[in-house]
Amino acid sequence: MVIVMQAGTPQERVEAVIARVQELGYHPHPIYGTERTVIAAVGDERGKAQLQMLESMVGVEKVVPILQPYKLSGSEFKREKTKVLVGDLEIGGDEVIIIAGPCSVESRSQMLEVAHAVKEAGARMLRGGAFKPRTSPYSFQGLGEAGLEILAEAREATGLYVVTELLDSHELELVSKYTDVIQVGARNMQNFGILTRLAKTRKAVLLKRGMMSKIEELLLSAEYILAGGNYNVILCERGIRTFETATRNTLDLSAIPVIKKQSHLPVFADPSHGTGIWEYVTPMARAAISAGADGLIIEVHPNPAEALSDGLQSLKPEKFAKLIEEIKPFVAAAGRTL
Repeated sequence: MVIVMQAGTPQERVEAVIARVQELGYHPHPIYGTERTVIAAVGDERGKAQLQMLESMVGVEKVVPILQPYKLSGSEFKREKTKVLVGDLEIGGDEVIIIAGPCSVESRSQMLEVAHAVKEAGARMLRGGAFKPRTSPYSFQGLGEAGLEILAEAREATGLYVVTELLDSHELELVSKYTDVIQVGARNMQNFGILTRLAKTRKAVLLKRGMMSKIEELLLSAEYILAGGNYNVILCERGIRTFETATRNTLDLSAIPVIKKQSHLPVFADPSHGTGIWEYVTPMARAAISAGADGLIIEVHPNPAEALSDGLQSLKPEKFAKLIEEIKPFVAAAGRTL
């Protein structure tokens, strides 16, 4: 249920409603707008009648049921778009944010070379996996903490914010120490142990759609993080598995406008994983911007042929710079900046 307060309601009246929501056994999630405050009451839906009676409290304009199964991540709860702050970056605002870097942190020299190259081309954030989820146990699994230290050094050298993946909830403190945005990969989208732990942090979370997950399931996964009090969530369409074999995955471009309609959270696209083939990354990046993506995640490697993971979908630095130039007209046409 959403409790809509009257415009100009004093803060003490808002706090009285919040206290009453807690007394009824619900978790209040207030959103303070410029004109009015709304409070989501999340909990057992069997007590809706009790919440409806809150309309009699001073300052309450109306109590509205949320029909969507996802309560806090949906647009029924929050009409205005959420902007996630990472340092001085506003994600979900007018600027299209570019995250770029290799799939895996392989060495200090590799990471620093890529970081300087993508920074010069126009990226605002640096990606790189220190812990890698691999289909085969014999594939490169990442450098672990040594990789995180390299990422931190690259951030210090370039000023780029760091995005890296969390694979195990027990490593949350370690990963949080080195990164600015914690990525939840497609394989862990419904790892509820990780999601509930991330809910207790205030770190920004980049939540990727599962390979065989519906949009509703993605938003319900985001709900776990929001319900725990962490509202800094960014969603990412990264391609889903279909019967098609010409590409690694099928980048679901339609998911971008659908999510933008159904949710207030920022939405990124990952055309690298979405296609799995480097020559399709740029056209899909252009298409994702046209579809309304708030940002892109692009894999970049100085020598893709020798990459320890995902070389086939990685761009060389010069091709990444060309991609940036090619998407600029699409960014401008969308009324945004790069």
